[in-house]
Amino acid sequence: MRLEARLTTGTIAVEVARAAYDPHALFGFAERRNPKRAFLFVSKVLGRHVPVAPAIMRATTRDLAAGIPADLPGPVLVVGMAETAIALGAGVHQDYVRRTGRDDAVYLATTRHPLGSPLWLTFEEEHSHATRHLIHEPTDERIAALAHGAKSLVLVDDEASTGRTFANLAAAFRRAGLAPERIVMVTLTDWSAGRAAEAIGARNVTLLEGAYRYEPLEGAPAPEMPAVDVTARGAHSPDPTRDWGRLGVLDHRPARIEAVAPRPGERILVLGTGEFVFPPFLLAEALEAAGADVRFSAVTRSPIAIGHAVETALAFGDNYGLGIPNFLYNVTRAPYDRVLVCVETGRAALDPALVAALDAEILEDGEIRA
Repeated sequence: MRLEARLTTGTIAVEVARAAYDPHALFGFAERRNPKRAFLFVSKVLGRHVPVAPAIMRATTRDLAAGIPADLPGPVLVVGMAETAIALGAGVHQDYVRRTGRDDAVYLATTRHPLGSPLWLTFEEEHSHATRHLIHEPTDERIAALAHGAKSLVLVDDEASTGRTFANLAAAFRRAGLAPERIVMVTLTDWSAGRAAEAIGARNVTLLEGAYRYEPLEGAPAPEMPAVDVTARGAHSPDPTRDWGRLGVLDHRPARIEAVAPRPGERILVLGTGEFVFPPFLLAEALEAAGADVRFSAVTRSPIAIGHAVETALAFGDNYGLGIPNFLYNVTRAPYDRVLVCVETGRAALDPALVAALDAEILEDGEIRA
């Protein structure tokens, strides 16, 4: 199957070789406001740029986890890439543990937020709007021992195009002293024709395999990117004592819905903010199980132009006090009875412009996690 989109800077075309899902239901095209890479594959099942029913998002993490061998040599370290794949990685970890019953699988997220504690390693995502990733040393002794002794690495991102980011991360782990016996590369879509996994000696687990070709338009002006390439501590830094993955976790705290009290059939949109996405997703999933009609999405720092898979965009200030713009895509207030914005930085940190635009309720981390 061949699909393509004409952007203002060129044409992006893909050939789908294998797909476990209908490709049209899995992804769409969009245009990055980024001169380093002008195109973007927008996932429709990730809960980041397109609102999605929690059950659909959970089906993808369950299907991906099913492709990871149960008998990987342990300990197993599952890494989710910030910011887009943090919830995806956490869901894959949770479903892998549920399926295998393993107690030696750690989930660790990359981040662009220094926590004031020691770093284990850093690596670069050269084409990104925010290039530098951090991985912190786990502070829990057992989790640290498992992570440093990991014999298997499971690396999770939303998509692979060239595979360079995976290669950079695998190399950074090796420089830090990790010598994994097995590596598994997990993506929703792999556009490298399998070369990304091959380059790092990994098993490839994906819902779609294919190849892409981008033809730039001669004379097209380069897009201007907002100043979002910031890796720093802001005025509203995350609380490390309420970690959900930046310092490593073995399991994920269940969601509490008492603060929401959903009505059967109530149309609710749950929004994560930045890297704080998996606890809000678990809240959305619990609300769906309670009978509400739920969609899940998230605020992002990724600058994307309107067009193709991106129909609407809101811009506002970030809630970490970094002084950078944040964006919300494909969300309007009209389809929902309630919009819930979930934050790990406290109510006062959220830009009132976002709250006013969505007539939103704000939920803090402590209100949604047991």
